[in-house]
Amino acid sequence: MAIDIGISAKDRKKIADHLSKVLADTYSLYLKTHNFHWNITGPMFNSLHVMFETQYNELWTAADVIAERIRSLDVYAPGSYTQFGKLTSIKEETGVPEWKDMVQQLVDGHETAARTGRAAFKAADAADDQPTADLITQRLEAHEKTAWMLRSLLK
Repeated sequence: MAIDIGISAKDRKKIADHLSKVLADTYSLYLKTHNFHWNITGPMFNSLHVMFETQYNELWTAADVIAERIRSLDVYAPGSYTQFGKLTSIKEETGVPEWKDMVQQLVDGHETAARTGRAAFKAADAADDQPTADLITQRLEAHEKTAWMLRSLLK
């Protein structure tokens, strides 16, 4: 059945392509944050263990919202590690860094996700896609706030 929501097929595809990158960054940052939650050690263990759990839960929920928006645009959402690996701008961590390096990597990840989100916002705004623009605005706020909170730990 054809979809007619007031956004052309070409624009829906362009927006969904941007959202797929947002989704890949979100999922990759979720995985990294969850990894750090499991493997944190040292004097900041308790506070960072709890903080990382809050953050990965927020990212997990966000991933579902982003994927469902892609589907609302009548495009299939990426859903494999291979696809996410090709789409993400988040640097993978395969080791277990010290807590300060974990925090810095998460700051970098949230800032990267914000930059990816800004590109998606431009595509949504150009196509007059308010629901996607709203979703991205909320993601920008979450990433920028989380980056600020993490950055504050490093001062």
